[in-house]
Amino acid sequence: MKLDFYTVLIVFCVITLILGLIIYFFQQKFFFHPEKLPKDFKFAYDNLHAEELTAETEPGVFISYLHFKTEHPKGIVFYLKGNTKSIKGWGKFAIDFTRLQYDVIMLDYRGFGKSTGKRTSEGLKHDIRFIYNLVKQQVPEDRLVVYGRSLGTPFAAMLAAKNNPRLLILNAPIYSLERSINRYLPWLPAKYFMRFNLPTYKYLRGVKCPIKIIHGSDDKLVPVKTAIELSEIQPENTRLYIILKAGHINVHTFKEYHRVLDEVFEDIEEPEKEINFQNTSMNINHRS
Repeated sequence: MKLDFYTVLIVFCVITLILGLIIYFFQQKFFFHPEKLPKDFKFAYDNLHAEELTAETEPGVFISYLHFKTEHPKGIVFYLKGNTKSIKGWGKFAIDFTRLQYDVIMLDYRGFGKSTGKRTSEGLKHDIRFIYNLVKQQVPEDRLVVYGRSLGTPFAAMLAAKNNPRLLILNAPIYSLERSINRYLPWLPAKYFMRFNLPTYKYLRGVKCPIKIIHGSDDKLVPVKTAIELSEIQPENTRLYIILKAGHINVHTFKEYHRVLDEVFEDIEEPEKEINFQNTSMNINHRS
C-alpha cells in the first residue's frame, strides 16, 4: 500500500510529538541520576578534612554541602559536580585542589545525597547562587575559583557570568541540554520540550574573568568539538586544554590533567607576563 505525502507527514508529526512528550516528562531521569543518603550518614575521606554544612535555601528546601579545609588556604574552589551519585563519592576530587592549598566547597543538588526539594531549573540555579553568596561572605571574590564538571558546567558558567570570581574552570563542558538531545535526535525541535534551561554557551558570553576549558580528546558523551566551540565564544579570554586519550569520566586519571591544574593555579598566583607581539612573527606575511 502506497502512503501519500500527507499520511507520512501526519505519522512523522505524531512520532515527533510522542518523543517530545517523553523527553518533557522524563528528562529528569535522562539528565539526573541521584544517589540519596540517610540523614545520619557521616562523610569521611582519607587525607581530607571535611566539614558538613546545610543551608535552607527556600522554606523547606535544605541543601547539603561540604567544606574541605586546608591550612592557610590561598582561596576557595566552588566545585559543581556532574549529574550522578552524590558528594559522598565526588568529594574525593577535592584533593586535586587542597594539594594546591585551596579549600573546596561542594554541594549536592536537590534530591541528591541529603539535599531536599523539588528539582527544577530555577530551583537548582537558586540553590547554587545561594550557597555561592554564603561563600562570598567568607572570602573576597578575587580568591574564589568556580569549577564545573560535565552537567555542573552550565551552573558554573552561570555563576561566573553573574558574579566576579577570580577564574572559571570548565571540565568536559556541555553546550546545552538541548544540544545534548539533538545529538541523538537531530530532527526533533527539542527546545520546545525542555524543562531544564542550561545553556552554557549563553552564560559564557557574560563571563568577565579568565576561562579555562579542559576536555578529553576521546570523550564520547560530549565530543571535544563542543569544547572548541565554547572556547571560540570569548577567544581572547579563554584557554583550551585537550587531554589526549582521555574520555568523559576518566580525565582525572591522566597526569596531563593534573599538570594543567598546576599551570592554571600557578597563573593565579603569578600571572603570565605580557608578550610584546611586535617582537614576534605575528605580523609577518609569509607570502611576501
